[in-house]
This record gives sequence, C-alpha cells and structure tokens, in this order.
Amino acid sequence: MSARIPDIVKHRVSEKAKNTLDIVAKFVEEECIPADPVVDAQIGEGSARWESHPPIIEELKAKAKKLGLWNMFLPKGHYKESPGYTNLEYGLMAEWLGRSKIASEATNCSAPDTGNMEVLAKYGNDAQKAQWLKPLMEGEIRSAFLMTEPDVASSDATNIQLSIKKEGNEYVLNGSKWWSSGAGDPRCKIYIVMGKSDPNNKDPYKQQSVILVPANTKGITIHRMLNVYGYDDAPHGHGHISFHNVRVPVSNLVLGEGRGFEIIQGRLGPGRIHHAMRSIGAAEHALEWMLMRINDPKKTPFGKQLREHGVILEWVAKSRIEIDAARLIVLNAAVKMDDLGPKATLKEIAQAKVLVPQTALTVIDRAVQAFGGAGVSQDTPLANSWALIRTLRLADGPDEVHLQQMGRNENKRGKEVSQKLLWQKEKTEQLLKQNNLKRFQPGSNIKPRL
Repeated sequence: MSARIPDIVKHRVSEKAKNTLDIVAKFVEEECIPADPVVDAQIGEGSARWESHPPIIEELKAKAKKLGLWNMFLPKGHYKESPGYTNLEYGLMAEWLGRSKIASEATNCSAPDTGNMEVLAKYGNDAQKAQWLKPLMEGEIRSAFLMTEPDVASSDATNIQLSIKKEGNEYVLNGSKWWSSGAGDPRCKIYIVMGKSDPNNKDPYKQQSVILVPANTKGITIHRMLNVYGYDDAPHGHGHISFHNVRVPVSNLVLGEGRGFEIIQGRLGPGRIHHAMRSIGAAEHALEWMLMRINDPKKTPFGKQLREHGVILEWVAKSRIEIDAARLIVLNAAVKMDDLGPKATLKEIAQAKVLVPQTALTVIDRAVQAFGGAGVSQDTPLANSWALIRTLRLADGPDEVHLQQMGRNENKRGKEVSQKLLWQKEKTEQLLKQNNLKRFQPGSNIKPRL
C-alpha cells in the first residue's frame, strides 16, 4: 500500500514508515474489518452492553503490539514517548485505520485517548505521567475529555461554566458536562476536565483550567449516554455527567491555573487532523462498497447493471476526485505541523477539519444511494459510518466557527488586494493612453444588420 503514497509527499516518508504502512493496511483489511461485526455481536443487547468489553478487541490489540502497530500517533521530535513517525506518516496510516470501527482502538490510536495522551505527554508533570499516561499508552485503561456543556453555547469555549474552586489542598468541582465520549466504557478511569477557575479574570482566555479527575471520584453522576442518530456507541458511550462538590488534590491540575485554553488548543489541533485522516479512510471504504454494489450481477434495475447507468459512473468519478483532493488537504496540514507545529498550522488544520468530513459524507451518501434500502440498514456499515462522520462537523468546534475564523483572517488581505487591483487598473489606463488606445469593449464593433 505504500505504493499509493501521493508523489508530492513520498520523499518525506521514511522506509520504516512505508514498511509500517503496508503492515497497517494488511492488519486493517485482514484482521480488523472482518472483526467489526464480531465486536457488535460480543457487545450484545440490553444493560450488559455498558458492562462488557468485547474479547476480540484484546485479541486484536495483542496482534497489533506483536506487529509493532502501537501508539503511532505521537509525532517524533515532539514527544520522547513517540514511536518515531511524523504527523504525515501517521496520517497515511490513520487513513487505513479509518476504514474500520475498531482498528484505531486495536492499535491504541483511538479518540479521545490520543488527544488525552498528547495532553499528558506535552503538559503533564512526571507524577501525572506515571499515574495516567503510562497505563493509557499501554492500553490498560481508557479516558474521556470533558469540555462541552449542555447549558451553554460550547462552540464558544469562553462560555464554559463548570466551577473549579480551590479550597486548601483541593479543588472543588461543580457543574455538568455532556458529549463526554468514552465515559461509558468500564475501562475509563480518568477524565480530563476543562472548567472555570478564575471567572473574574479580565482576560476571558485565562479564566479556564484543565484538571485530572479520576472517574470513580465521589460526587460524579453519569445521568445517561447520548445517542448519535440512534446509535448508542456502547460500551464507549457519550456521557451526560454532573459534578457535585467533587474534590481532587491540587496536584491534579495540569500545567497551572488559567492555562486551560493553551492546553485545549494544543490538544484539539492534532485531534482535528486525526479525525480528518480517519475520515479519508471511511470515504475510501464507502467507495469500495459502492463499487461492489454497482458490479453486482444480481442487481439489474431497468435491465442493466448499475455500472451501466451513466449517473452511477459519474458518482464514482466524482468520489475519486473528491477523496484525492481531500487527502492532499490533510497531508498538507500534516506536513506543516511537522515543520512548524500545530500552532502555526491553524489555517491548514481548519481547512481539513471543515472540508474532509463534508467530502466523506458526500461519498458515503452516494454509496448509500447505490445500495438503496440496504444502504440505510444494518446490512452494510454505511449508515453507521455516515452517522459517525456527521458528528465530526460538530466535534472539536463546529464548521461555522472555523469558517468564521478563516474568513476573518482571509479578509485581512482586503485592503492590500484592493490597493493592488486599483494600482493595476490605473497602470492599464496609463498604457492605453501611451499607445493611443481605448479600452476594448466586446461587441462594440459589430455593425447592426439592415
């Protein structure tokens, strides 16, 4: 599969990464995708869904470790815990992981753990790393990231209201969170929580802090798991959680008071690009299902196979173009992250975050349409894939927030480009005058017929 690396970035991919990419692709195709339905079957039905852990996942994790496919997401040069791959190299691998529901977890590269591990690796102290980062990197526990709240417009993170108050040697937390992905898993042992520690600070971006809260701390109540288009994502789950006088030691604070925005920006940048990388894989997988459907000799609407209907081949062609274009957007962001870091790559990350899920949804929807009724049922992975990808247009900041920021930044060139275009127009008038010419008006020399 390394032969498919786009030529524009191939020179930046090491031989080690190319070899790993081939192993990842084989592992996903031969081990993970066939096991996706097995996981659903092992989870089962009823309340037991929230207490079970599918044994096949542990089998896949053992195989992945043996193959050296573990924690590939931590970029080299930034983390001492890194296995030695760049963001670009991991991006190519994550695309394959995105073809399967369980491949990311099988390689310990699944959200929200990846972002949480990056927080601990980048901002955590030695004690926090020893207690939480080590077991997370070993795949022994899982985690959740708690930022979004039900009672405020969380697309503007300055609205976050969960209270973090210092009392002696402890911080006391009060408030509620939802869309706490991963909180339903019985293996989830740690919450990374963003809240307001200094509401009176004149700088709204220094009012927030991030703190580590063990999931079994007294005062935490999980009220329910939220469905995503009817899917409960058990046992992972998306929790609606409240905190009532939850007390944790001051040593659980990450980096320092008022550093919350700094931390979440450091977390969400890489997280957004990881989602985009996996979404490319989901789109590729949907295209493959569509190709299978339109070449099925049993499906002959109006006396022809689906591939013989012109509109279907147009869908295939458009999907190929759109996926390849979206991939380049993702890889461009990954390259810039490798060279300059996430903070200098905000525009490129935002471009990928907005464009790729929309592209993937378009491709998946075409595949659904090609399958007809089967496409919206449980008989293919397409309906579930569409629901999962649709949430990414909201996760880590809705599209509109990123578009507004990109538009605002792009519009800063308004005065400069206006001056340039007006200067060019003036130069044109000077050249016309020097050459004793008048501006050409199309159609002005056509004589009317009598």
